[in-house]
Amino acid sequence: MKNKFILFLLFLISFANASESIDATFKKANDLYNKGDYEQALQSFESIVNKGNESADLYFNIANCYYKLGKVAPSIYNYEKALLLNPDDEAIQTNLSFAQKMAIDDIKILPEVGFKKMVKEFTNTFHYDTWARIAVFIAFLSLLSFLGYYFGNTVFLKRTFFSLFLLFLIGIGVTVFSAFLQKKFDANYNPAIVFAEATTLKAEPKNSSEDVVTLHEGTKVFVLEELGNWKQVELTDKTKAWIDKEAIKEVKE
Repeated sequence: MKNKFILFLLFLISFANASESIDATFKKANDLYNKGDYEQALQSFESIVNKGNESADLYFNIANCYYKLGKVAPSIYNYEKALLLNPDDEAIQTNLSFAQKMAIDDIKILPEVGFKKMVKEFTNTFHYDTWARIAVFIAFLSLLSFLGYYFGNTVFLKRTFFSLFLLFLIGIGVTVFSAFLQKKFDANYNPAIVFAEATTLKAEPKNSSEDVVTLHEGTKVFVLEELGNWKQVELTDKTKAWIDKEAIKEVKE
């Protein structure tokens, strides 16, 4: 028992020292960035990532370093990674828009319309984990309303609690379905950034196939499937084509 306690204590000490080391490296990197030494700051920030750590702030700072160094694809890529972890951060969104202006390609963005857009906007209100927690809470309320109906001693109380019970059942259905759809949308959302200086997309997954479009570094695409050394991607204008998988880097690694 005593040996286990000592091992646990050593683990806590090593964990605390590791946290202090990461904080010190992060502070050092910020100081280097503020001094304009973007190369050294970048190395320090990325050393933290290489140790298995990640956060929106960390990727945001890495992206800022790449942006200052004029490297289009890595800056956009890391802003996108930061945005995945913190989708509502205005600073990330703003800096990403600045970085995207450095990209050569100007692919039209076709917005989604109709019922599918409405469903996506509704389900995107919360993360699927949040939808699941809401469903559990509503299920608890439905149980209370059922108990109120069961033990109600007047017709008015029974009708009221029964109506609430039905309403909560509908709420459970809506929240569970929203969680399911949001998880599905999230799984199908697979953005990638073109890292090749220039690459030609093909109509089929082979070099001899017809050229569709030429893309340049920094352009965002969405990966649909993989076949050998090729990946089928969709552009923001809904064009679908095949690209050499070495030409892109997926944001959700």
